[in-house]
Amino acid sequence: MSSPTRVLVLNSGSSSVKYQLLDMRDSSRLAVGLVERIGEQTSRLKHTPAGGESRERGGAIADHDAALKAVAEELAKDGLGLDSPELAAIGHRVVHGGKTFTEPTVIDDAVLDEIERLIPVAPLHNPANLTGIRTAQVLRPDLPQVAVFDTAFHTTMPESAARYAIDVKTADEHRVRRYGFHGTSHAYVSRATAELLGKDPAETNVIVLHLGNGASASAVRGGRCVDTSMGLTPLEGLVMGTRSGDMDPAVIFHLMRVGGMSADEIDTLLNKKSGLIGLCGDNDMREIRRRVDEGDEQAELAFDIYIHRLKKYIGAYYAVLGRVDAVAFTAGVGENAAPVRAAALAGLEELGLAVDGERNAVRGDEARLISPEGARVAVAVVPTDEELEIATQTYALVIGSGNHT
Repeated sequence: MSSPTRVLVLNSGSSSVKYQLLDMRDSSRLAVGLVERIGEQTSRLKHTPAGGESRERGGAIADHDAALKAVAEELAKDGLGLDSPELAAIGHRVVHGGKTFTEPTVIDDAVLDEIERLIPVAPLHNPANLTGIRTAQVLRPDLPQVAVFDTAFHTTMPESAARYAIDVKTADEHRVRRYGFHGTSHAYVSRATAELLGKDPAETNVIVLHLGNGASASAVRGGRCVDTSMGLTPLEGLVMGTRSGDMDPAVIFHLMRVGGMSADEIDTLLNKKSGLIGLCGDNDMREIRRRVDEGDEQAELAFDIYIHRLKKYIGAYYAVLGRVDAVAFTAGVGENAAPVRAAALAGLEELGLAVDGERNAVRGDEARLISPEGARVAVAVVPTDEELEIATQTYALVIGSGNHT
């Protein structure tokens, strides 16, 4: 009997579940969907089978258990139920794997315990990831469940990049170091960029700019991450939709002492009320650019601050890598905001970095070059595909180990 070829990818958030069912023979999507507002009366499930019409269902979905059961029902309507012998495994996105998990891992009790121990450094994400895993285990206890960690790709960083310059004993005791996030995206995009250039990923140096509402940069040397902008949490680094990114840590003490703010209030400020939304009241780059075009000075300043930080990281990672073959833009803003790409590289021609105006203006779903013909450093737009990356890693692990039903 031939091996099963399907992988269900689950991304469980605090009040949502995104899912995709893929056939790994050709990486095709058999179904995609989203359950949102879990725990509310206005829950919604949107399910789209390949080649078919989208279906929606409303009404209260009490918890992740009910959400995954609803997902299973929708898949079954298309003959793609979780009881199918074609299903090889379920792959789960897990945000924080610490130093422990450096690659995709088949989930057992010890793995669950370690993900739970990491909750203090990922309080928003790991609990939801755990809930999704445990619910899926109940639905298919016989099926391999695989955790693919956002942090894993960044575990190749040298200690010189990963350690903060604080007391070593204190750092080790409390697991304080740079972990980085968006790792599945950085892994996929750096490899896809090398393929776009016709190069071996092991011989290609890429600066990856994952620019969405959350944003991060990475320096990838020969397929391995050597530095990344996010740190202990996703707060560090670039200016983001609602997060401040890099900031003098003493601002926190100042706000406590002078502003009388609590730790929780400052946490909310820096994670949810800062970045673009804090600077101009909008965190949608399309709206910000519309305001800029209308002469809105506040929006223009927010955009300039965003670009200034981004340009600093491009330059820094150029220095870290020494030789750069490509700069790759990805995620919602990176893939769709031509003005961001143009502004980020403006003035960097001496580094071999330039954007061709006509190529940059073209929209599309395919990976493409936007640098001028013959440019010393390629500039690419590479749509990310985190779900495919999770499915690919899950399938390779399960089939490669023979650990499938």
